[in-house]
Amino acid sequence: MEMERDKIKFSWVGSHAMYLDDPAAMNFGNMAIGCYGGNTAAGADKNEDGLFVLLDPDGSWEFVMLLDAHKTAESAELLVSTVDSAASEITGHLSQPISQALDALQEYLLSLFTSEAFINRCREVTGETACLICARKENYIWWLSVGDNSLYLLHPDLAARGQFLLNQRNYYEWIGYANTFAQPVPCYSTGVRELREGHQVLVMTTDGLLEYGAQSYANPQKLFDAFYSARDMKECIGAALMEVHQEKGRDSATVIAWSFDNKMTATMPSDQ
Repeated sequence: MEMERDKIKFSWVGSHAMYLDDPAAMNFGNMAIGCYGGNTAAGADKNEDGLFVLLDPDGSWEFVMLLDAHKTAESAELLVSTVDSAASEITGHLSQPISQALDALQEYLLSLFTSEAFINRCREVTGETACLICARKENYIWWLSVGDNSLYLLHPDLAARGQFLLNQRNYYEWIGYANTFAQPVPCYSTGVRELREGHQVLVMTTDGLLEYGAQSYANPQKLFDAFYSARDMKECIGAALMEVHQEKGRDSATVIAWSFDNKMTATMPSDQ
């Protein structure tokens, strides 16, 4: 963790700390982070996930990038170093008024990932990574998704209607040697949502939490039940990753979660 006057920063790549057979959960600012490299009895022998976080010390915004690489962790390392080098620019965009901040951030990141310099660096790595980036500022959440990582918004208004997942998991999309941004038309998904009034929880995860053994957390209602009312988010993540370990999950699982209490009135139908 690094702290500067205008931001708090966390970065990690699984090749540097693998957490094999060792589910770990920690607090970071207003967030809880969990890392697990998989069960070696099931054949796990490496961790190619990655995570990069920027926080505003005043709590007005969060920026998170979650990575799930394969073949090697080189593509995750490239994304972390690239976004780390751009931390000041990202902070500047998120410090703008909300009416400008999220559009400016998206434009900047897309220009970064489609730049010739970045694409050339991608050609030099072995393997590629799914990449999910999200930013929360005031009562809005924005995301950019390449691949099959997941972002959940947990709130009773949405859960009552069966809505939990913000992005759609997409397969055969990556950044790295196989690179969506090197195509004539880059493929990715992005979106913005207004947060609901009151307490809500945001959860980002790689597929290791969803595709192990019993696949309990593939049911988003279980995810809601576990995370929404959690008194201690770190303990909640730790318990989820321990379940993955006990069910002999082979794939790496990285989870980050945080709550936000929105005091602003959310949009409702005009007849209510």
